[in-house]
Amino acid sequence: MTAQIPPPPEPALPPKLQRWFTDQGWVPHPHQLEMLRQPGDTLLIAPTGGGKTLAGFLPSLADLLKGTEGGLHTLYVSPLKALSADIARALTAPVTGLGLQIRIEDRTGDTKATTRRRQRVDPPDILLTTPESLALLLSYPEAPKIFAGVKRVILDEIHALAESRRGDQLMLGLARLRVLSPALTVTGLSATVEDPEGLARFMGGAHILQADPGPPPDIAMLATTDPPPWSGGGGRYAVRDVMAAIREARLTLVFLNTRAQAELFFQALWEVNDTNEPIGLHHGSLAREARQKVEAAMVAGRLRAVVCTGSLDLGLDWGDVDLVIQVGAPKNVKRLVQRIGRANHRYDTPSRARIVAANRFEEIECAAALEAVRAHDLDGDPRGPGPLDVLCQHILLTACAGPFSAEALYTEIQRAGPYTGLSQEDFDACLDYCATGGYALRAYDRWQRLMQRQGVWQLRDPRAARDLRMNIGTIVDSETLKVRMKARRGGAPLGEVEEAFAATLSPGDTFLIGGQVVRYEGLHDLVVEVSPARGRDPKIAVYSGTKLATSTQLSHRVEALIADPARWQALPPHCRDWLDRQGRLSGLPQPRVLLVETFPRKDRHYTCIYGFAGRNAHQTLGLLVTKRMEDLGLGPLGFTATDYAVLIWSVDPVHHPASLLEPAGLRMGFADWLGQNAVMKRAFRTVATIAGLIQRTLPGGRRSGKQAVFSSDILYDTLRRHDPQHLMLRMTQDEAQRGLVDFGRIEDMLQAHERIAYHPLAHVSPLAAPLLLEAGRVAIRGGSGEMRLMEQEAERLMKEAGLT
Repeated sequence: MTAQIPPPPEPALPPKLQRWFTDQGWVPHPHQLEMLRQPGDTLLIAPTGGGKTLAGFLPSLADLLKGTEGGLHTLYVSPLKALSADIARALTAPVTGLGLQIRIEDRTGDTKATTRRRQRVDPPDILLTTPESLALLLSYPEAPKIFAGVKRVILDEIHALAESRRGDQLMLGLARLRVLSPALTVTGLSATVEDPEGLARFMGGAHILQADPGPPPDIAMLATTDPPPWSGGGGRYAVRDVMAAIREARLTLVFLNTRAQAELFFQALWEVNDTNEPIGLHHGSLAREARQKVEAAMVAGRLRAVVCTGSLDLGLDWGDVDLVIQVGAPKNVKRLVQRIGRANHRYDTPSRARIVAANRFEEIECAAALEAVRAHDLDGDPRGPGPLDVLCQHILLTACAGPFSAEALYTEIQRAGPYTGLSQEDFDACLDYCATGGYALRAYDRWQRLMQRQGVWQLRDPRAARDLRMNIGTIVDSETLKVRMKARRGGAPLGEVEEAFAATLSPGDTFLIGGQVVRYEGLHDLVVEVSPARGRDPKIAVYSGTKLATSTQLSHRVEALIADPARWQALPPHCRDWLDRQGRLSGLPQPRVLLVETFPRKDRHYTCIYGFAGRNAHQTLGLLVTKRMEDLGLGPLGFTATDYAVLIWSVDPVHHPASLLEPAGLRMGFADWLGQNAVMKRAFRTVATIAGLIQRTLPGGRRSGKQAVFSSDILYDTLRRHDPQHLMLRMTQDEAQRGLVDFGRIEDMLQAHERIAYHPLAHVSPLAAPLLLEAGRVAIRGGSGEMRLMEQEAERLMKEAGLT
């Protein structure tokens, strides 16, 4: 239940805290005072600039003013390591002003080993950490002593954690903390929550405190000199307009959706930066030193703009930002609101943001996103049950801390929000896997990790704890290699690139990283060594990053906007004319009506399906429909997928698209395709790594990506042959369907559209034209379509040679 905050009837701040606020010239916000009155767990939803982080710490500061017995009092957990340093800096002022003699320390992957060892014996009063580091701390035998006295846990940016396995891992850790310190109080902090009740349940049950949202943001499309291109995602056409906006602001954050796009846009900005404005670059593949340098320059006011990705989505105070520019459609309303909040960290001042659409379709998506922001309509997928691979990792780490009772652990895990519905059967299956590896693997010693003795479970070999701790975490990215400038004793670190990209490089090749062009010199000790190569055309590093797909809710808004000409006034004239031509020449996509077009072009026949289900779902739909076309002898040749549609080309025309989109046939084809597809092996590698079946880090060195893929493929094939009911294969099926191929979205799309509107056309339609220009085409190799094209080409050659 959401609580409306009444004006406080009397001062709730202790006198010392009240004097400190007065000395700053501040008046506490109602939600900050209300936090001091909350007796139990609380989810605080307050806008950026509303002092929610200070609100989270106020009860701790008030309690510490009464005196402390020493030891860990408050645990702060955030999704980003950079936030820990930011919070430590922000806490210095009140702690110093209040005269508190307490220690504040961080515990992340960047913390020195000597500090980490000391913290296990002598923890600070306030510890700032991440979900992975908390899981590591809880895996030590000293965990009961470290956490026995903890009074408060603060979960910052809880909405971001809840969207991934990291949140599930954190909630399992929180359930363990509640056992070690039953009286602790948990506070979740967030500015963007689409489902407060759902997020409160995710925390294990919490009272919801909703702050005044503050003034609505000043957000609009950025006026550009030229219209956007028909396709593409870089936004380079607007680079001079963005540069002009940067010059008019104090500090601008320019957000792009991928790391590669950020590198290219940063380079493009410098090409038109005639006045040499100081501009930085910030994304997750850059070296920590490079990121920290940019962060420090932002706080010190030495930069006019920073080109960035999701690495700056979250944060307490990144300097005097007064403008946010989103280049490319945001794909998610909640992400857009989060980024808007980076501008103007002031409770009573509107955040100012501008959006640059990368192409014509994105103009419509941006207009729909603006409508959603103004309507306070956030998007987000429903939270499913906690994944079992994370649970398996948690069971193994629990054993690292010491013997445990299966019955007690099951009861404890059920207190974690994502696992409240965990069945005894699934828990027993996870425990059996952790103990023996499962039926097909129990003969191998390496997977015999737990044993039961005198009614409790424990590690079979205590030395295995080191290997398990080295492989903690739920983030399984593509393997990456460090990049450094070549020097006799190791040059400056620049960042990292994917191992697969590094494998394509030959000495002399150039690529872009950290905003500069570098020349590949060679690979030494798993480090990519480079030298400066200014003024040359580079390759672009293939950064993994997050593959963004438009949210379901935003997709529905886009479809509804296209279907309603009365709402087109939000679109520029050239976009309105484009949609008007589509309506006259073919038809407009409509809610509950699936638009399908066919048309011939250059000896090919095209089929366009406007599903508005997201790129991943359309990619899967393209694979399934072309497989059905192959079975029907239509000769499919390839397809391309976007967030809005899938375009398929073939030798023969499609006359009855409804037969290709019959749900039962698609599901059957999906099951057959998925069982033999590389997608399943990719999903298997993810869950097997998290569940501890495959080690990504080995003592004394790092396993290469090729080694990990090779071993995971062998295990996958072995389990499919000898133990098809293995728990790991069940988890793999769930992971593949949910995350990689979005088949659920396809089914939802077909169910939501009650009928098909089929338009056979004489030529390409206005909406289909941009799809012909899209990159990322998938060719159908070895099928009947390719064979028939070869036969047709052979016949033409024979005619030219006079042989027929």
